[in-house]
Amino acid sequence: MKKVLVLGGTRFFGKRLVELLLRDGDSQVTILTRGVTEDDFGDRVTRLAVDRTDEAALERAVGDTGWDIVYDNICFSPDEAAAAVRIFAGRAKRYILTSSLSVYNPQPDILTEADFDPVHYPLKLGGKADFSYQEGKRLAETVLLQTADFPVAAVRFPIVLGTDDYTRRLHFHIEHVQAGQPIGIPNPQAEISFIRSDEAADFLHWLGSSTLTGPVNACSDGTLTIGGVISIVEAATGKPAMVRRETADSDSSPFGIEESWFMDTAKARSAGFSFLSLSSWFPELVTSLNHSLRQHQ
Repeated sequence: MKKVLVLGGTRFFGKRLVELLLRDGDSQVTILTRGVTEDDFGDRVTRLAVDRTDEAALERAVGDTGWDIVYDNICFSPDEAAAAVRIFAGRAKRYILTSSLSVYNPQPDILTEADFDPVHYPLKLGGKADFSYQEGKRLAETVLLQTADFPVAAVRFPIVLGTDDYTRRLHFHIEHVQAGQPIGIPNPQAEISFIRSDEAADFLHWLGSSTLTGPVNACSDGTLTIGGVISIVEAATGKPAMVRRETADSDSSPFGIEESWFMDTAKARSAGFSFLSLSSWFPELVTSLNHSLRQHQ
């Protein structure tokens, strides 16, 4: 049995990852969270309730246990990454950091892992409040990949979507179109990558048994323009969208990017992972969410 620690595993794709680990029959799973969000795993998991930003408390909770895989879904700063490097030194056989498409600057061309190289990025320390989300994720990768004594893979996910998306980013667009409210989109032609929450969990589960290290892009096959997203929402709702270049902040699209922002997944695909087709699942998800939201109106 593999001993697996999941930092953050009670909601969204982290919860789905835990469910996969419990089903695979080869994992003894421990989840580490603040203990705020309830789960339905019962006695199938061991729980550690601790704020991972408190290094001393994290070290006490983890103790001297050795881990075959550590999944870190809640690392947002170089200080948190540096604490993990110290605490899991000699205790982790494999460490998987959930990183983000946000480490890249948007650009017209498809993004490969080489477009941000954490191995040669200047290392700086600091807490979450000291950096933007982008810089915090960049530096978390940098600390782990430059200083850890254990193998590290940094998974760069784009926006993750699903019926279980607690951030409700796709819901926002459907609700605005249903209600006839304006949606602020600066560039409808900008292309973007997405991944579905169950697909993200599948990828993390697969990566745990692979030998890939370093940065790894992970997104569904294909892209959508932001305007294409709106067209799919219009088709599902049967209503026209009120798209504006500028709106109040409360009406600005969570997908409202100025330039294209999409990733190449050749590294993961060449190692054997098959991604879902974005053009297949995205309209189905929009239709499902539209139906659900109408039922609750």
